[in-house]
Amino acid sequence: MRIAFTTEVAPPKIDGITNRLRNTIPCLLEAGHEVLVFAPSGADATLGGARVVPIPGPAYPRYPGLRAALPHPRLALELARFRPDVLHAVGPVCLGTFGVLAARALLVPTVASYHTDLPRYLPLHGLGFAEQVAWPLIRAVHNRAHLNLCPSRGTQSELEAHGIRNVEIWRGGVDTELFHPRRRSLATRACLTDGRPDRPILLYAGRLSPEKNLELLLPVLKGLPGCHLALVGDGPARADLERLFAGHAVTFTGFLAGEQLAQAFASADVFVMPSPTETLGFVVLEAMASGVPVVAARAGGIPDLVAHGVNGLLFAAAAPDAARAAVREVLDDRPRARFLAEQGRKSAESATWKRETRDLVWAYRRAIRRARRSLLGGIRHALVG
Repeated sequence: MRIAFTTEVAPPKIDGITNRLRNTIPCLLEAGHEVLVFAPSGADATLGGARVVPIPGPAYPRYPGLRAALPHPRLALELARFRPDVLHAVGPVCLGTFGVLAARALLVPTVASYHTDLPRYLPLHGLGFAEQVAWPLIRAVHNRAHLNLCPSRGTQSELEAHGIRNVEIWRGGVDTELFHPRRRSLATRACLTDGRPDRPILLYAGRLSPEKNLELLLPVLKGLPGCHLALVGDGPARADLERLFAGHAVTFTGFLAGEQLAQAFASADVFVMPSPTETLGFVVLEAMASGVPVVAARAGGIPDLVAHGVNGLLFAAAAPDAARAAVREVLDDRPRARFLAEQGRKSAESATWKRETRDLVWAYRRAIRRARRSLLGGIRHALVG
């Protein structure tokens, strides 16, 4: 099968979508599929082993690493030359919208996948005026696709409530060999705690941005004397967070990747995820695979991954007292912490990228069949009419 992707973000940017593509594309290539990727200019020349076609567009100054690709004939020309069996628009905004329109014009079956809770992000980035038009635009783009995918049941329900049709689940996976309890390291603990590896470590990994609600971790930390918070990642809110947490036991590591990131996960005592806007939360899966108890907000797609009291603990979003109580429960009851960590690891082991990619290919085949039925139906209607 020939598969074309459009993506609004690509390496060197690090986020959930680039993580998804970096792991999915090699699985597709290994299975014998051909892959071509369209991404905004500035992206790496390859993504997961597939060639990347850069599409020009301006940078978004408020969010480093983001570009808004503009309509460009290169997309349609390269798409026509590649002759894909299916086009997959990943998180369509600008480039994805142009890709869906070009694919439909070329009679190419289309899949669109929703990964970012954009309407909730807008007010936090000073774009609240655009919130009212966000859902109509999202609906217009996604309902041009033959099949829509999203990472969790909560997101699926939200999309359907906003009138988006033909929505199925594409969860995504985790590399359980890279993210593994054996990566735990005393040296890494020392780095995460500024030389105090004996302290209990609360870890967050991901983007440092307003929608992640990381301010909630300050009252959590204040109520847990002797604990140390490690914030792994970077983003537009880093300077504000550094000011907020000044004088407290907090380490900002910046972005980590590969084995360094895996060691950071495995060396923590609790993984904390306060974000109320996750459509899934790959870092939650990575923490589970690393054998670290997870304490997370009961919001978005996280309940699809974390069953409260079974493989982690959930707290009401925006409730610092509840978050602190959950973290304290894990730290004070080590047998319970071990149980949650073991069950989390078992949950992660069922979410391999090969399995998720195999399911994705079946979704592509369903989209192709749906597109053919739609085309034949249109032809019949034209002949009868």
